[in-house]
Amino acid sequence: MSEQPASSILDKINPLDLPEQDPWETPLEELDVARPQYFERGEHWAFFERLRKDAPVHYCRESAFGPYWSVSSFKEIKDVDQSHHLFSSEPAITIDEQDEDFQLPMFIAMDQPKHDIQRKAVQPVVAPRNLVNFQDLIRERTAEVLDNLPHNEEFNWVDTVSIELTTRMLATLFGFPFEDRSKLTHWSDVATGSVYTDFTEESQEAARADLLECLAYFGELWQQRQGSEDFDLISMMANHPDTRDLPERPMELLGNLILLIVGGNDTTRNSMSASIYSLNKFPEQYAKLKANQHLIPNMVPEVIRWQTPLAHMRRIANDDVELGGKTIRKGDKVIMWYISGNRDESVFENAHQLDIERKNARHHLSFGYGIHRCMGNRLGEMQLRILWEEIMKRFEHIEVVGEPKLSQSVFVKGYVELPVRVKRR
Repeated sequence: MSEQPASSILDKINPLDLPEQDPWETPLEELDVARPQYFERGEHWAFFERLRKDAPVHYCRESAFGPYWSVSSFKEIKDVDQSHHLFSSEPAITIDEQDEDFQLPMFIAMDQPKHDIQRKAVQPVVAPRNLVNFQDLIRERTAEVLDNLPHNEEFNWVDTVSIELTTRMLATLFGFPFEDRSKLTHWSDVATGSVYTDFTEESQEAARADLLECLAYFGELWQQRQGSEDFDLISMMANHPDTRDLPERPMELLGNLILLIVGGNDTTRNSMSASIYSLNKFPEQYAKLKANQHLIPNMVPEVIRWQTPLAHMRRIANDDVELGGKTIRKGDKVIMWYISGNRDESVFENAHQLDIERKNARHHLSFGYGIHRCMGNRLGEMQLRILWEEIMKRFEHIEVVGEPKLSQSVFVKGYVELPVRVKRR
């Protein structure tokens, strides 16, 4: 068992062409949870329940993404995530293999010491003392977006609120031209596979072209920010001694840009949508929140646990490792299914239920553990907290009026559409 080398897009299997599996009847050795269509249809839960029950550390020999180990239980996921000396983050963080001629190094997919050096260059923008400076701006923008929502008319919450708010924040973090901020959303969706979803060669080529456009756009901003003392991500990277030479390695620059765009966009926006959907799915929790708005700070991590905006992270075994009674060989691909660990009943009682008073809500895996823990987690939580503080001031109720359309992805667990109607106070 060892990882296959990076391959051409021509060599890849289209996961949409694979035969369907039954989560309970399929022989365990044939079970493959990495099917985007299961996530899009919301059918993935039973597969992970089977794995947690019968094989918390499970080897899949054949899949569209090559052979891989699934780690689906909370304890073992945390063990892998914290053992960066045993499990490498290089060369990528997702189950898919990067194409040989279009690889995107990024600091989250690097090991020490390079990871720590590059992360340190941008981390101050989301340091606790700087988050205080964002609160008023976030609240002002949130109020503006909510005040302009149509009353008692159906609209798509994802586009109108979640994407709009997160893209505004992302533009601020990058010092990105506000009038072009929709480009950030598009590049994020391209990078996570949410735009070109048919897994064809033509789609992959189109995605590359879009990402190269992203590189060119940011290359111009980089040049403009050299010598700047502004406190935005581009200025900080362009002038930090450890990252200012990134344009000399353009694919590494693009990789880090994509990391920061996706990290600042997908997780928060899908948590925002999840908060609306989950409170409608569990109306007793919505009623509880209306009766006691002091529950908002605990509701925030519980929504993030319940949703798990990024379904997995990947590692490569540095040596032969024993995990959960199984031997993982050096070079094997290991997938930590955060989405499964956050529904582990041995840690979270009634794990499939939203419980905004859950005592251990903050114990979730959604932000990861160890040196790769999400550096923007507090900013994301702040955005979600302020959103609900402002919602409760304005609306008597936000009603989901149809089933959501979910992302076709095994990485981003998100929403494409969420039809809602708001009733003002």
